[in-house]
Amino acid sequence: MSLFEHDPPQQDGKLRRRRGQPAAPSRSGSLFADDDDDDGDDGDSGGPTGDRQPAPKHLAAAACGSARSAVRPGTPQTGAAGCQWQAVLAPAALTLLSAATRFYKIGRANRVIWDEAHFGKFGAHYVNHTFYHDVHPPLAKMLVGLSEALTGFDGTFTFTSGHKYPDSVNYTFMRAFNASFGVPLAPLAYFTLLNLGCTPSTALLGGLLVCLDNALCTISRFILLDAMLLCFTAASVLALSGLYKHRRQPFSRSWWKWMFATGASLGLVASAKWVGLLAVALVGLYTIHELYDMLGRRDLRVGSYAMHWAARLAALVVLPLAIYALCFKIHFALLYRSGPGDAEMDSLFQAHLEGTNLLSQPLDVAYGSVVTFKSAAQGVGLLHSHKDVYPEGSQQQQITGYTHKDQNNYWIVDKVHGEAYGDTAATAEFVRHNDVVRLVHASTSRNLHSHTVEAHVSKRDWEVSGYGINSTYADPNDHWRVEVVEELSRGNPERRVRTLATQFRLRHVQQGCVLRATGKSLPLWAWQQAEIVCDRRGRLDKNTIWNIESHINSRLPPADPKDLKSPFLRNFIRLNKAMARTNNALVPDKDKHDLLTSEPYEWPIMRLGLRLCGWEDKEFKFWLVGNPAVWWTSTLAVALGVVQLLYYLVRRQRGLRDFARPQLWESHLYVSGILLGGWALHYLPFFLMGRVTYLHHYFPALYFAAMYLAYAVEWNCQRAAGAAGAPVASPRTKAALAVLGLAVVANFAYFAPFTFGFDYPATELAGRKWISTWNIYGAPS
Repeated sequence: MSLFEHDPPQQDGKLRRRRGQPAAPSRSGSLFADDDDDDGDDGDSGGPTGDRQPAPKHLAAAACGSARSAVRPGTPQTGAAGCQWQAVLAPAALTLLSAATRFYKIGRANRVIWDEAHFGKFGAHYVNHTFYHDVHPPLAKMLVGLSEALTGFDGTFTFTSGHKYPDSVNYTFMRAFNASFGVPLAPLAYFTLLNLGCTPSTALLGGLLVCLDNALCTISRFILLDAMLLCFTAASVLALSGLYKHRRQPFSRSWWKWMFATGASLGLVASAKWVGLLAVALVGLYTIHELYDMLGRRDLRVGSYAMHWAARLAALVVLPLAIYALCFKIHFALLYRSGPGDAEMDSLFQAHLEGTNLLSQPLDVAYGSVVTFKSAAQGVGLLHSHKDVYPEGSQQQQITGYTHKDQNNYWIVDKVHGEAYGDTAATAEFVRHNDVVRLVHASTSRNLHSHTVEAHVSKRDWEVSGYGINSTYADPNDHWRVEVVEELSRGNPERRVRTLATQFRLRHVQQGCVLRATGKSLPLWAWQQAEIVCDRRGRLDKNTIWNIESHINSRLPPADPKDLKSPFLRNFIRLNKAMARTNNALVPDKDKHDLLTSEPYEWPIMRLGLRLCGWEDKEFKFWLVGNPAVWWTSTLAVALGVVQLLYYLVRRQRGLRDFARPQLWESHLYVSGILLGGWALHYLPFFLMGRVTYLHHYFPALYFAAMYLAYAVEWNCQRAAGAAGAPVASPRTKAALAVLGLAVVANFAYFAPFTFGFDYPATELAGRKWISTWNIYGAPS
């Protein structure tokens, strides 16, 4: 028997309802509780509209008390006042409290705090429209740029860490703009728990746990990306919970609404930070389970099952991808000027940035042209040489890859030894596919050369060097064949090599090897520049592909910009690859003790805090630390919840039943899967990542843990009181919720100085050092 199989019908003498009869009254009476008996029929026996069973109509009435006849006798009635409290007053109170904690004295520190130095600067690039490169997708940074633009910021302040903001920079508004994304976290958690079937009291506690966590509050109060990431993550979970709530009414209006809301929120969270892809994974696993579960239903027709697939592909795949791509489209449109990130993109993209002269160059490359060669491999840059020689091997002039603009990047395209070319516009000879050329380094007059000498890092390949002076030795090892791989310009029937647009390889005529950027760095004797070799295997990949970036030839006319288009899809893919490469390069230095980094195992137990700024006595200081009543209890709840779930699953596999009603087990399994699964997906992958990690990387997982804590209190207390599935909390449950709520409030107030900042010696807060590893005062440790 499957662990996820429903319990068999209980033989209690009661007749189960027949297909087509009205649904039985809800056992819980809750607005957010499931309302179907467990007979394997979820109202989708036919197509999306035809013979679908209608959703129960008494659901809302049961919660708000407007149709008492729909609720079985003995079910407590919430009444109109209860409905108003649940739908309006409780979330409004959470929102106001959340806003108060996020906005309170938000501008009191008038200097650049922590990563404001990065993200404030990135936002300034949007104000200045200068292209830059970063590891994160652009949405959240574009929103930072929007906050700066709304203040009239001129983009001149550099956001240097620790520097004071000038009077012309309205940093308070910028921080408040970011904080506005932290405000919805609490009400979103509240509505998520209601959708998952929790009582209003439990949902209120869940919102309070999120609202009054000191770490979540602190991270929302500065010019950072985390508040936006958390907001979009919370929106994704809310949308998923709405989808779960309406899973019995597929293709209904509400079902479609939540389906597309889920897809839209996934697009937003993935476009803010790549950590958002973990939310995509959660929804993906939930969707796979749903579709797999449908395969076991005999009443589900093939056409209806196909519609389920089509709906999810459209809403959960196409829509998020479209939003993600649209964010990059806007990103490229805003950053239309040359900037510090140019080198991460290919030459054709750079040519369309204002401030470059690449589009004013000649289009077709001729013999005698002075050019630079750009590698298609990420992080290699331009083919380069200098007067330094290899210390071993041939001891000839070094050939490297260099990412910066430099005079040593220029090469003259020449004929093979013994041949000449015309020196007028009328006699110009253009370089074409399969031509054999000689490349002369413009600064040193050395020829690009290769021979059967081992490369210095990649020993399986041949060394590439600078050799001879022009045609002094007439060595045939100076000859290279041009092999065009791809043409990005229009109208080139002669297959000429064109500036920016032609992708080609350079094959050594004598050895048959291919000029290649290995992606490795040479030792210090070559200034750790990129290694260039002649690949003996002749592989065709991005590392062996080159293009002409700069082109100087006074005999030729400038190119027509219409001939040089930069395709969006190509730029989109290249930038994402560059982001991945940069992200993977953020590895910790094992020889250096970084005071800001932490290990994933330290996060749930809050072993370390994080100083966000300098620690001078009279300056405002902020220490990133969580609310112990939230962190430690949620960690305990998650650990016990996993053990409890495994216990139930093992007993169920052995044929034992712990639940009087099958719906209770199914509901518990789904809710635990969403909340515990969300926590695991947002936490455990960090153990596998090689990059540096920080305390704030745990915050999305904490959001799930806080909601699970509230749910676990209700679940265990209600079962202990024999009131599982009831629409209102039992007295025991309310007491437990109240105690935990009071502890959260007290701890938030006690640690508030770290959240809102303090400008006196940290030693005055020594009593708050509950763990010896907390670096509240003294030298950083």
